[in-house]
Amino acid sequence: MGAELAEIEALYRQSYLRYRNALAAVTGSYESARDAVQQAFAKAVAERRRFRGEGSLAAWVWKIALREALALRVDFAEAELNGSLDPAIVEPERDVVLSAALRTLAPRRRLIVFLRYFADLSYGEIAEVVGVSEGTVAATLAQARSALKEALTEGVTIDG
Repeated sequence: MGAELAEIEALYRQSYLRYRNALAAVTGSYESARDAVQQAFAKAVAERRRFRGEGSLAAWVWKIALREALALRVDFAEAELNGSLDPAIVEPERDVVLSAALRTLAPRRRLIVFLRYFADLSYGEIAEVVGVSEGTVAATLAQARSALKEALTEGVTIDG
């Protein structure tokens, strides 16, 4: 089947910032995330005939992008898309409380949170990228929201 070049280009133009911002949580910097996005889309263009159309084009490119981002990490050999991938906010000083709350989540749960709220992927796209069911995505996000609420509530201090 394959993907059309115009479709990939349109996805790049519409979603570049989402990809860069979300991948920065994996690579550790916006600069390396930019490189990962560009490499991912270049690979998607080169391999567009391999896209079978069984899922969304965006999810297919996200899989490529996450692998490219992981390849830019020093500890790539130990990280996997559905295993020990450990995303984090790139500039934690911008929101120390939220950054700390996110760090309380298990890495896989944090990945799903980042894909939903930082990359704006649908439940179906997240399921496709991570290799789980949509029900698992929904349950994981519900658990994550509950854990974040608790962490944020406990982390709030009021000066006297």
